[in-house]
Amino acid sequence: MYETVGNVLVEEIEKRTTIELVKSNDWGSNTTIALVLQGETDVFGEKVPGPKGVDKKPIKAEGYRIVHQKEGEKNILWIIGADARGVLYGIGRLLRIAKMESGHIKIANDLNIVSAPEYTLRGHQFGYRNTANSWDAWTVEQFDQHFREQVLFGANSFENIPFQEPSSSPHFKVDPQEMEVRLSEICEKYDADYWVWTPAPHDLSVPNAHQEGLDEQEAFYARCPRLDGVFVPGGDPGENHPSKLIPYLKDLSVVLKKYHPDAGIWVSLQGFNEEKVSYFFEYLKTDNPDWLKGLVYGPSSPPIDVERELLPEKYLHRFYPDITHTVRCHYPVERWDQAFALTLGREPCNPQPLQYTKLFHGDIGYTDGFITYSDGSHDDVNKVVWSQLGWDSKQDVHDIVFEYCQFFFGPKVAEEATKGIFDLEQNWVGPALGNEVITTTLALWQKMETQHPELNSNWRWQQLVMRAYYDAYIQERLTYEKGLESKAYDVLANAETIGAENAINEALVYLEKADTELVAQNLKQKVFDYAEALFRSIGAQTSVSKYNARSAERGAILDFIDYPLNNRWWLEDEFEKVKKFSTENEKLARLEFIRTYEFPGEGSFYDNISSADAKHVTSETDDAIDYLWENDGVSRKRLSTQLFQFSPTLEYDGLDADASYLIRVSGYGEALLRANGQRLKPTKYEKGFEQFKEFPLPKDLIQEGKLKITFDKPDEEHLNWRKQSRVTDVWILKQ
Repeated sequence: MYETVGNVLVEEIEKRTTIELVKSNDWGSNTTIALVLQGETDVFGEKVPGPKGVDKKPIKAEGYRIVHQKEGEKNILWIIGADARGVLYGIGRLLRIAKMESGHIKIANDLNIVSAPEYTLRGHQFGYRNTANSWDAWTVEQFDQHFREQVLFGANSFENIPFQEPSSSPHFKVDPQEMEVRLSEICEKYDADYWVWTPAPHDLSVPNAHQEGLDEQEAFYARCPRLDGVFVPGGDPGENHPSKLIPYLKDLSVVLKKYHPDAGIWVSLQGFNEEKVSYFFEYLKTDNPDWLKGLVYGPSSPPIDVERELLPEKYLHRFYPDITHTVRCHYPVERWDQAFALTLGREPCNPQPLQYTKLFHGDIGYTDGFITYSDGSHDDVNKVVWSQLGWDSKQDVHDIVFEYCQFFFGPKVAEEATKGIFDLEQNWVGPALGNEVITTTLALWQKMETQHPELNSNWRWQQLVMRAYYDAYIQERLTYEKGLESKAYDVLANAETIGAENAINEALVYLEKADTELVAQNLKQKVFDYAEALFRSIGAQTSVSKYNARSAERGAILDFIDYPLNNRWWLEDEFEKVKKFSTENEKLARLEFIRTYEFPGEGSFYDNISSADAKHVTSETDDAIDYLWENDGVSRKRLSTQLFQFSPTLEYDGLDADASYLIRVSGYGEALLRANGQRLKPTKYEKGFEQFKEFPLPKDLIQEGKLKITFDKPDEEHLNWRKQSRVTDVWILKQ
């Protein structure tokens, strides 16, 4: 470890400056960086500076002190670590604040920094598997460098997902069973904790499943030189009752201690219903087991505050936040424009420093730290934000991102790149139509792209610039295609005059232009150029067909870059149905319904639930499964049908107290609607997609012109979320 620490300092400075530091056991140089451990009083005859004033307390574990000492012509920069990790973290701090360019390294005078981590567990999951959208293409050397960089920003734990079949990814450069061990060795090299995420057998009631699970785990434990934590999810995957899972975990702990005496067993309660949760905590209360190290809070776990309250103090509580996904996940992008959700999908490059700072502060206090859920290199900025907030939660996230940019891109571009990253996050705030930030963000990244060609091979740079081009292309397409749809509706408004079939044919002329008269192809080409560069640099798989991504949801942003951003697919299908109607009046009536679907007329209101421009929706979906995913993301349903919440809240003002209104709801399954707290009875109650439920609104409920609509949740805990009821569209129709 001590040799590693010195090598990290020398190698990382040389990469950025071409200056090759010389390791020495004397003080012959006028400029020296001295690496020492707390408690040492002198180094080769030179006295180690002691703490002063309020800093006299011993440095806490993993902490460090950086002190600049000047004696005549001599400058000594002391990095004093509480332990070996502390020295490495001190080096990380130095490298992050130093301004390094070719032939130069500048460090502020009179440094006197004392720092130690706030949270003891600060890590990230790096599953070497095909599900990840890049890591399965990495070499051992790439993982070594990446883990080093994560440590330099404060991480102390890395979690792998072992037991992958060698044939499961076409990108593997190393047999996954070999990589399992190599990752353990890398963690040992940097004195970082090595964790593994290893589900129990799916059904432990199957004969021999319990023992077969233990045997597989034991073989892995025996191969690993280092192993610190074993995380077994209670669900997602798996549906074992705790009465079956607990005995398995207890036996697993015995096997683990045989090879790694200091390692611990951790479990999550993901997917547990109330009975399972009660069973588990009653077991902890009555048996007080020593074999369990702690509990992991992850997506679909019981509420984090409840979990912490029920967990006895002897057990640690680990956070497992999802920092990698944007939809159908733990933490969705708030009010994300559907145009981005349909194209960028679930795993785009997603720097969200402000969003994740807010989420960090919201939940971290209930835990002892975190190992984040990540499934690719696209969330790299978010990892650094979490690592640094875990070190010091009071830090300004702008300073964290600045250090990220200075370290990886250099001091000349650090300030502008920092702004560019925050601007990328602002691209996703509110409706994409009319968002001027998207244009200025692209202009900034184009300027930096031109001025700093030396960064074109830097994968972190590549994915950020690509995002700027992608966002701008989607905005251009969205504006164009919405305009085409509007023109098609103008044609349908004349259907009674020109005839239904003529109206359909003329409307289709406008809709088809989205595929025949293309816009902003220069922006699209830049996206493809950077996607190719990313595949070459880090094996990023941005397409299923082109780069063998695992599936359409796994970062395949190229495959959806031209997904329709208007309703043309739905309209084409509807027009075919209309043509088969037997009478002209039926055809005209249906065309008028289609034309006015989202435009119910003066005094009436319409909302596309979860849309970025929904005017009356005040709720956020509770678990982010708010973008429909069917047919591998290539759905021909109305765009509004592909957005939903399970129990939305809508609020209205200025209703006419003397008028009669009808509330219409579309979605799937049940809709247990309340108006200003009163449950309403439907006069129409269809349960399929793009079918309707209708509720007459009593006048006495809106005497003040105000209306609040809520939905009670039906009892559907027994159903998979894909089968649970949801709301997609809500109308208030003035009669």
